[in-house]
Amino acid sequence: MFQLTPAEIEAIGLSLRVATVSVFCSLPFGLLVAWLLARKSFIGKSLLNALVHIPLVVPPVVVGYLMLILLGRQGFVGKWLHDSFGITFVFDWKGAVVAAAVVSFPLMVRAIQLSLETVDPRLEEAAGTLGATPVQVFWTITMPIVLPGIITGMTLAFARALGEFGATITFASNIPGETRTLPLALYTATQTPGGDSVAMRLVVISVLLAGVALLISELLARRAHMRIRRGYPQ
Repeated sequence: MFQLTPAEIEAIGLSLRVATVSVFCSLPFGLLVAWLLARKSFIGKSLLNALVHIPLVVPPVVVGYLMLILLGRQGFVGKWLHDSFGITFVFDWKGAVVAAAVVSFPLMVRAIQLSLETVDPRLEEAAGTLGATPVQVFWTITMPIVLPGIITGMTLAFARALGEFGATITFASNIPGETRTLPLALYTATQTPGGDSVAMRLVVISVLLAGVALLISELLARRAHMRIRRGYPQ
């Protein structure tokens, strides 16, 4: 029952690659947006916060369709990227990466933002008065405190990217060996006569992968909470 076929192994490997690349590509933007939302006051902050979290509240198919309009071959950005640099996202594994990154981005930002909000500004101000530059303060004071939150955000984003379906199939399609990730392979199996055994194998694998990712996230969240409590005794 659990002897995987080459096509299933390919789908699992593609899912892991897409999830990993999407997390590391979105991490710099996640750090920047989380820092802006946690530390800065500016006109349009509420709008930015809403835009960041829209993928959590709208159907993933809506996200995929909007990406298709924007990044498709005839889309405003997609046409420019293709004509200028030969870069194509639609019907390509890179499109699956973009789709996974967009839908998982809010989870990453939220985890990092909450971690940044736990940092006592007085610690950073004290380091500044001792002559540390803002960059030095960030790397020596802020980063060690928020690192567990960053790892937690990355783990949550990775788990969400592994399970992404709607935006991926709408934007990147369901092409074997190119964009058919684990969720899409599972969907294909359920639509194929006699595909119950394949679907069951993929279900078990999906649950195991998601469970491991969420377990790591929970352990890291507890570690971060204990570290904060040790640093700020009641």
